[in-house]
Amino acid sequence: MFVVATAGHVDHGKSTLVRALTGMEPDRWAEERRRGMTIDLGFAWTTLPSGGTVAFVDVPGHERFVPNMLAGVGPVPAALIVVAADEGWMPQSAEHLAALDALGVAYGLVAVTRADLADPGPATARALAEIAATSLGAVETVPVSGLTGAGLPELRAALDRLAARLPAPTVDDPVRLWVDRSFTVRGSGTVVTGTLGAGRLRVGDELELAGSDEPVRVRGLHSLGQARPEAAAVARVAVNLRGTPRHRLGRGDTLLTPGRFHRTDLVDVRLTGDPAADLPATLTLHVGSAAVPVRVRPLGPDTVRLRLARPLPLLVGDRALLRDPGRHHVAGGVRVLDVAPPPLARRGAAAARAKVLADLDGRPDLAGELRRRRLVRAGTLIRMGVPVHAAPVAGDWLADPGHWRRLGDQLTEEVARHAREHPLEPGMPVDALRQRLALPDRVLVEALVRPPLRIHAGRVGAASAGALPEPVARAVQRVRAEYADRPFRAPEADRLVALGLGPREIGAAVRAGALLRLADTVVLLPDALDDAVRVLAGLPQPFTLSAARQALDTTRRVAVPLLELLDRRGATRRLPDDARIVVT
Repeated sequence: MFVVATAGHVDHGKSTLVRALTGMEPDRWAEERRRGMTIDLGFAWTTLPSGGTVAFVDVPGHERFVPNMLAGVGPVPAALIVVAADEGWMPQSAEHLAALDALGVAYGLVAVTRADLADPGPATARALAEIAATSLGAVETVPVSGLTGAGLPELRAALDRLAARLPAPTVDDPVRLWVDRSFTVRGSGTVVTGTLGAGRLRVGDELELAGSDEPVRVRGLHSLGQARPEAAAVARVAVNLRGTPRHRLGRGDTLLTPGRFHRTDLVDVRLTGDPAADLPATLTLHVGSAAVPVRVRPLGPDTVRLRLARPLPLLVGDRALLRDPGRHHVAGGVRVLDVAPPPLARRGAAAARAKVLADLDGRPDLAGELRRRRLVRAGTLIRMGVPVHAAPVAGDWLADPGHWRRLGDQLTEEVARHAREHPLEPGMPVDALRQRLALPDRVLVEALVRPPLRIHAGRVGAASAGALPEPVARAVQRVRAEYADRPFRAPEADRLVALGLGPREIGAAVRAGALLRLADTVVLLPDALDDAVRVLAGLPQPFTLSAARQALDTTRRVAVPLLELLDRRGATRRLPDDARIVVT
C-alpha cells in the first residue's frame, strides 16, 4: 500500500476525483455532502493496475479548514495536487503547495480536473511552473474528468508510477502514529486512525500515549476496512485500544513504541520561508497531525528556537510547518536540528548557538552529537532519532573520543594535585573527582581510572603506596630505632604524639606498610606478626594469654589485640577454655 493526500483549491473536484477512482464516499459528514464541500479529512482506497493499493487522505480545500488539511498531509509521503482546468491556479492551490513544500513532500503528481469543461493546457502549464520551484520539482500531469471518467485509466497508471518511485518504508523502525481521528465503536471501545509511516503494529502490542507515558494495548487492527493481525508501513490503520477512554486522545496525539522517543517542548530548527527576524513572536507549529502554538526566538538568519505549548515526540530531521493562523499565512517550513538544545542563559548565548546550528543540516549524526554533547547516554540519542553504533565508555554512556582523552588526563592531574595537597590521605574520593571533572555519573570516574592509578575503598590513588612524606618517614624510623630490641612493646599514645605520629600520620604509615596497627593507638613494626608466631610456637601448647604476654615481653594492652589479630589470620586458634595453640 502507499498513501497519498489530495491538495488543491476548494471546489476543484478533489473529493469527486477520489470518489470516481475508488467508488467510495470520502466525505464522512452529512453536512459535507449537503454543502458539497469537504470540511474534514476523508479516507478511501482502491487497487491500481499493478495490483498494489493506494489509500487517499482527502483534505478540505477551503482556507477556513487549512489546519484540517495540514493534519492529513503531515504524515503522508506523497500528494495528488488537483487543479481545475476551467479555473486554473487559485489562492488555496498556492497555500496548499506552500504547505507541501514546507513539509518537504518530494513525491506527487497533478490531476487537472474538469478537463471536459475547458482546455487543460493553460492550467497544466501554470501548475507545472508553480510546482517546479518547490520540493516536488518536476511532476507528471494527467488531465481527467471525475464526472465523465475521461483520463481515469491514465491517472491510475500515473499513480502506479508514483508508487514505484517512493522510497521503501522502514518497517523495523519504532512506531510513531500521529492520530488524525478518534471515535468509539459500540462493543469495541476507542478506535484511532492514522497513517503508519514507519514500523509495524501487531495485535497485542503495548504502546505509549505521548504526553502521559500511559501504556495502551492494541486490541485490534484494521486496514483498508479489513481486520488484520498486523500492519506494516506505509499504511492507513485503525487501531482499537483496550481500556482507553475516548476522551484521553484525539487528533494531534501520538501512539509510540515505548521508550523510543524524546518528548520535548523546546527545539532548535532551520527555517525555510520568511526570514527568522520577520517572524511574529507566536505562531502555530504543524507537525504530523498536531497543531501546537509556539513562541519563536530568532537565533540566526534562518534558525530559530521554538517553545511549544505542549511536548511532542520529535526527532532530529523532522519536517514541520509554521503558520500564522491570524494572517492565514504559511510562515515557512522547519527542519528540526536539535530536540534537546542547551539553555541560553548568558549574554551572547543566542549568537553562539546560531554558529553551532549553522553547521547542522538536520541529518542525524552520531559523531557530531557526541562532539557537541561530549557525554550522553545511548538511550537519549536513540530517542532523539540518532542511530547509535559506537561502544559505550561506561554503562550506557557514550563520549566524544577527544573529550574522553582530555578527561583521562585531567583525572590524572587532579589525583596528583590531591596527593600533593593531602599527602596523608590514601587517594582522592571518587565523588570528589566526579565533581571536579563535572561528570554526571560516578561510573564514568571509575572507567577513566587507568594504571598506575587504582580505586580502593572509594578513593583513586597510586597502585603502590608510594613513599611516605619525610616527617612521617622520619618518625617511623625513630620508632624502629627505639623498639628494635623490644619489638612487642608499643609506644604509648603520648610518645606517638611526641614523635609526630598523630592519627592521620599513623594511617598513612599503616597504608604504606611501615607500621602495623593493632588498635587505635597501638602500633608495632610490620614484621612483628611473623616474629610473634615464632616466639609463641616455642611455648608448650596450648598456652594462655599470660604465658604469651611474658614470652613476648609485652603488656596486656598489646598482647590482647595481637593475639586476636593472629586468631583472625589463622596463625593461632582460640580454644574453649581461652587457651590458644599455634596452627602449623
